[in-house]
Amino acid sequence: MHWAILSGIEGNLEAYEAVLRDVHRQTPTVTDLFILGDLIDGTPEGNVVVERIRHPKKGELVPQVCKGAWEEQCLIVRGLAVEPEENLFVLEKGGFVLRQLWDNVPREMVQWFSRLHFGFAELDCLLVHGSSLGVFEKLTPDLSPLILLDRLARTGSNRLFCGRSGQTFKYQVAKAKLAATVTTLDSVEEEQNYDVGDRLIIGVGNVGRQPKEATYTLYNPETDKLIFRTVRYGKTAGFR
Repeated sequence: MHWAILSGIEGNLEAYEAVLRDVHRQTPTVTDLFILGDLIDGTPEGNVVVERIRHPKKGELVPQVCKGAWEEQCLIVRGLAVEPEENLFVLEKGGFVLRQLWDNVPREMVQWFSRLHFGFAELDCLLVHGSSLGVFEKLTPDLSPLILLDRLARTGSNRLFCGRSGQTFKYQVAKAKLAATVTTLDSVEEEQNYDVGDRLIIGVGNVGRQPKEATYTLYNPETDKLIFRTVRYGKTAGFR
């Protein structure tokens, strides 16, 4: 069992093809390909990536795909998903992106987005675009350890893979005890204690945002071995 985990292709077909070639070269052979959202970039040209993902070539792995921020925003624009009170995606990209998605992303493609999963729970791993809270949340090593621990504890997973930040990182939550108090509407307080084992949050990188350089992650769930890959393509082609 050997996983390749991608996120953030963002309409960059050249970068996606370069990563697929690198995945194909791996030893041991990659058995599962996960794409954690942000397939498109809101342009008509970027939609080609979706067709490439939906129709792999003969002999290629069939990707398992979940929603990212771009796909979720498409659903919101079409009234197929609820808009959050504070839409971080629109604040980041600008309001014009709403019209761009309406004009450029075909309705049939949006219907396909609506059938994508929020994430994947495999063995003791959770693979999502943002966090266990939502697709728009961006997890980074700079966040409070309590926030990161909360996002892990919500699902009970020991390994949380995410792609929203675009960074490659490995954040370890050391073994410890956690005490919490739950206050209900009738003011009854309930003490809760948890044993927190060694857990990891992993940023899987970004394929298409940075020109000529793509990052992604290889993971072996049997050995817990983690490798971050950087693929250079175009005139500066190469791998490390």
